[in-house]
Amino acid sequence: MHWPRTPIERLQFFTPRFCPWPACPEHTRRTPGFRFRPHGRYTTLRRPSVPRFLCLACYRTFSRQSFALSYYLKRPELLLPVAAGLQAGSAHRQLARTLGCAPSSVTRLSARLGRHALLLTALALRHLHGRLHEPLVLDHFETFEFTQDFPFGVATPVGRDSWFVYGLDPAPHLRTGQRSALQHARLARRPRRALRGGYLASSSRILDLLLPLAPPSHTLQVAGDGHPAYDHAVAPRADRVELRRFPNPKRGPKGSPRSAAMLERDRAMFPVDALHALLRHTLAHHRRETIAFGRRINALMERLFLTTVWRNFVKYRSERRPDPVSPAMRVGLTGEPWTWRRVLARRLFPGREPLPPVWRELYRRDWTTPVLPSNTRHRLAHAY
Repeated sequence: MHWPRTPIERLQFFTPRFCPWPACPEHTRRTPGFRFRPHGRYTTLRRPSVPRFLCLACYRTFSRQSFALSYYLKRPELLLPVAAGLQAGSAHRQLARTLGCAPSSVTRLSARLGRHALLLTALALRHLHGRLHEPLVLDHFETFEFTQDFPFGVATPVGRDSWFVYGLDPAPHLRTGQRSALQHARLARRPRRALRGGYLASSSRILDLLLPLAPPSHTLQVAGDGHPAYDHAVAPRADRVELRRFPNPKRGPKGSPRSAAMLERDRAMFPVDALHALLRHTLAHHRRETIAFGRRINALMERLFLTTVWRNFVKYRSERRPDPVSPAMRVGLTGEPWTWRRVLARRLFPGREPLPPVWRELYRRDWTTPVLPSNTRHRLAHAY
């Protein structure tokens, strides 16, 4: 997968390969031949000379900054520390105090970074079409939005050998378990939210996302924890998907030895269990009994996509072993681990990446949390 090492803003000689305006017919060009001409330069306090160009197809102008992730930012130097700080578990106000900015600035940058990570994950999957040969481990990561009355799971397919995270898909569902009379009354007063098919729809969508990655003659091998939604999702795709079930056995008292069935299940599901433990360890939103819980499902998914990119491209596959190999290196996407500077080297455009319908809705922030009085969508015309 070709990805620049140097950020776009630092290139002295920059040549656009397509038009950044979504309505232009040259916006989706992937072959050489884009027709443009230089159209002057402009200066800012932070950038001494930024070249401008004129598209000869739509006759609209744009600059080199249109292809940088820091487009329309007054403080572009915040992108890198905000990305690293969010992944390190810092809260928005903590980062704002450290960086000398408003908490709302960190919140907006978090959303921008999440959208970029979503597009980067889609780009990586596009380069993996027909190249998936390893078995996968699938499980749903359980969390909640705004309140424990609104739980949802996130499908997390992980490569058994590479530990590469092949995508995310949310699955809102009803609250389970015992509830007191007060909790029943409180839940009845809350507005209803769209479940969008729950676990079954989420499992079906994630399988549809994974099937194009496998060669046409290859059977996709998936290991699950015995959730009935996986059986129902695999049934219409039984000719292409082989599901291995490892149900969660009943565990004894704390400190008791694990049974043979428990050992088999833990060995088979270890890659996805390790990912879930990493999510709870590095993201304050998902720690047990935390007060830093997420309020909006859109924001939670954006943070999870950012963590997915960090897990796949930046972090070593295992920090206990001296082999400095990332999951993206294991699947052949890159030859070395990335830094945050390289992850944010250039801007990606949603009109140029084939996004699944749910991912496009998440990019537009159309999955709302009805209990909140306002849900901000992403509708910026010039920064889409």
